[in-house]
Amino acid sequence: MEIMKEKDRLFLVDGSNYLYRAYYAIRDLSNSKGFPTNAIYGFTTMLMKLLKDWKPEHMVVVFDLKGPTERHEAYDLYKANRKATPDTLVPQIPYVKDVVRALSIPVIEMQGIEADDIIGTLAVRYASLGKKVVIVSGDKDLMQLVSDNVIMMDTMKEKTYDAAAVKERFGVSPEQVPEILGLMGDSSDNIPGVPGIGAKGAMALVEEFGSIEALIENAEKIKNAKAKKAIKEFAEQARMSRDLARIRTDIPVDFDLETSRQGEPDTDALIALFREFEFSSLLQDLKMKDPATKMLSQTIIAGEDFQSLLRKLKTASEFTIDAVLSDPEPMKAQIVGLTVSLEPGEVFYIPLGHDYAGMPDQLGIGFVLEGLMPYLRDGFVRKHGHDLKALMIALAARNVPMHGIGCDTMIAAYILNPSRHGFALEDAAMEHLNLRIATAKDLAGTGARAIPFSFVTIDRIREYASGRAEAISRMVPLLTERIDKEGSTYLFHEVEIPLLSILADMERYGVLLDLDILKSMSDELRELLTLSEEKIYRLAGERFNINSPKQLQTILFDKIGLPKGRKTKEGYSTDGEVLAMLAKSHELPGEILAYRSLAKLKSTYIDALPMLVNKNTGRIHTSYNQTVTATGRLSSSNPNLQNIPIRTLEGKRIRQAFIAPAGKRLLSADYSQIELRVLAHLSGDPALTEAFSSGEDIHNRTASDIFGVFPEMVNAEMRRQAKVINFGILYGMSAFGLAKELGLNQKMAQIYIDGYFRKYHGVKVYLDGILANAVKKGYVTTLLNRRRYLPDLTSSNAVVRQFAERTAINTPIQGTAADLIKMAMIRIHRQLAERKLSAAMILQVHDELVFEVPEEELETVTELVRKEMEEVIKLKVPLRVDIASGRNWDEAH
Repeated sequence: MEIMKEKDRLFLVDGSNYLYRAYYAIRDLSNSKGFPTNAIYGFTTMLMKLLKDWKPEHMVVVFDLKGPTERHEAYDLYKANRKATPDTLVPQIPYVKDVVRALSIPVIEMQGIEADDIIGTLAVRYASLGKKVVIVSGDKDLMQLVSDNVIMMDTMKEKTYDAAAVKERFGVSPEQVPEILGLMGDSSDNIPGVPGIGAKGAMALVEEFGSIEALIENAEKIKNAKAKKAIKEFAEQARMSRDLARIRTDIPVDFDLETSRQGEPDTDALIALFREFEFSSLLQDLKMKDPATKMLSQTIIAGEDFQSLLRKLKTASEFTIDAVLSDPEPMKAQIVGLTVSLEPGEVFYIPLGHDYAGMPDQLGIGFVLEGLMPYLRDGFVRKHGHDLKALMIALAARNVPMHGIGCDTMIAAYILNPSRHGFALEDAAMEHLNLRIATAKDLAGTGARAIPFSFVTIDRIREYASGRAEAISRMVPLLTERIDKEGSTYLFHEVEIPLLSILADMERYGVLLDLDILKSMSDELRELLTLSEEKIYRLAGERFNINSPKQLQTILFDKIGLPKGRKTKEGYSTDGEVLAMLAKSHELPGEILAYRSLAKLKSTYIDALPMLVNKNTGRIHTSYNQTVTATGRLSSSNPNLQNIPIRTLEGKRIRQAFIAPAGKRLLSADYSQIELRVLAHLSGDPALTEAFSSGEDIHNRTASDIFGVFPEMVNAEMRRQAKVINFGILYGMSAFGLAKELGLNQKMAQIYIDGYFRKYHGVKVYLDGILANAVKKGYVTTLLNRRRYLPDLTSSNAVVRQFAERTAINTPIQGTAADLIKMAMIRIHRQLAERKLSAAMILQVHDELVFEVPEEELETVTELVRKEMEEVIKLKVPLRVDIASGRNWDEAH
């Protein structure tokens, strides 16, 4: 359309229309403090896209204000069927307007005057002066304003309306739209119209007679008898409805076109808003140029420059250190370069592994590390960095220890908001400093076009590395101050930071594998899978691709005729849950489940583990992640050792492949029912506390209480069900979930839950209190004040809200258990070093620690580990540890 090509256009944005569409388009979005942000985010992205796509010379955003208007006076039921503004939208509205103003766009709103009338007035006023006007809205009422100089644009539907498009939509010219609406009515505004006349009838009547007045005057000429009767009977209602639908164009709006000229946005205001609401992608889009990133940075390429740096380090009590590594896995990485910063604004880059022609006099890595070693190993000089564990492992490969860790900004960012996804330095810098820094992808590319860091020029690497070091230096005081303010100082400095070096040692030490066992298992499983395939084909009556969901659906639902369950985009679900249900009525789904289980074990562990053995050490080296789970638990990757099945025969066989070398044993120490013991402590429930204090089997005790039998009469099935109930309570399981888990009806499951809470009433009081407090504060905490924000507790989506409620119940318990095992790891590691024992902690899986212990130290280490784990903290109930040893992990476990 020609108007879109014109210059000096005025864009009139229907802010209220945009607001509601944004609110309903994006559901249940909030920041980590629980403040709803879906409308703010949706509105902002829509508005910024409009600015980007159309680059308007003039723009205003018009809003409705709460309160009656003259239309309410004319018709007291006007908009009466409108729902009240949603509770989660109300607090967002002022911030939406703040965003608009920060984008240098005027906001216009008038008490008692609807936004449509303001838009109508401005559209007619400036169109009459020859200006081109673009109304931005999805509201059909505004189409009546379209003219030669005015068009309407619905950006969400990507549809633009000129006079021809309006005629196509309504069958009449734009100025006749109120006539149509007067006849057909408008349910959204509760405009009654004429009963019995719909959209098609209204269009036909207006097309024939031209207006409602003409219709009323010529009612006898209306051919349709019902329409004739309706017009005669509801003539005044038709007039009123038309007048309600007609937009006024004569409102005394105080507005000067020049004030709407698009200027530069208020970047500082936008940064503050986007940071408060955690809109990281929008912050990235601003492409901020932060003057504070200007720094003195130099590349140290000669011995005298390096000696100058060392002289500065002699008087330093702290410094920031960061490394450019050749590989994301530190056990495989070489150090390409190091950055050292003694204060914000000054960064030194030391190139150590660049491989291109014309390289200046490069300092030898041995020379550099020998010079830095006194300061790296000095525990009184604090070192700050981001993901320091990776650097510690890379340095240790060169026999350079690093002690005296001050602040790891990756861990600090995680402590402050563990529910975030990803704690890379570029993410943390954007969130906490509003600072965009270069990423590894920016520097070296990705995929087939990626180049090794060692081939990137020194100047580019220095710029990249200096930006990282500067961001770290500036975040250290900011994040530690916030951690102190939130009361998480002990957790950060006494638990998470000391754990860094322990995890680095564990990763470097690794664990030995018996490759012959894994090779034998691989051969066995290949044969079992072949047999399973043949059985599946026999049961199905034909050969097909077992791994194809589409083909499996055809077999199960079309050929065999099993009941269809959950609908998916590809048809009907054949996931594990569905197959387990179907297995009750046919053998094939159960066999497919068994096949999938064996195939997953073979590919994930049995065939994969030998490929992960480090050629230099002959061991596998899992990576422990401190910043992945929101509860505080450690996770492992490459390989993930947390998911090896515990109870299956195949899982036991896999554990048998984790072995101790000759002259040593593996020792496993596993906390017994630690989460239930933490629950007893936190709830203070007398019955639960007494059961643990007296050394009773808690599952047996629960079974006795719930099923109403003497403890000696509890059988294995009763104990199993009681165990499910005990742990189900920990995870906030509903009667529906428990019924599903135990294979009961929901009523019986609820009886079991009610019986549990009658016996352990203190647990019920505690869990209810946790939930109420979480809703009030927006977060929950562990015993060590590990905080987890749960904004979804106020979600209007019941499924999302209920998941958040279960998380609120479980996190303080599971998180406290995670904190305790971390504290135990620190105590044990310290004791092993102080007593100069050779035993090494090599694995941590859930509530279990695994050690590689010389046979002559086995008794000593067993006593040490038991003591440190059981006495790590004083609870109202005793902590108990199950300890065993063997030649392999399975024997020890």
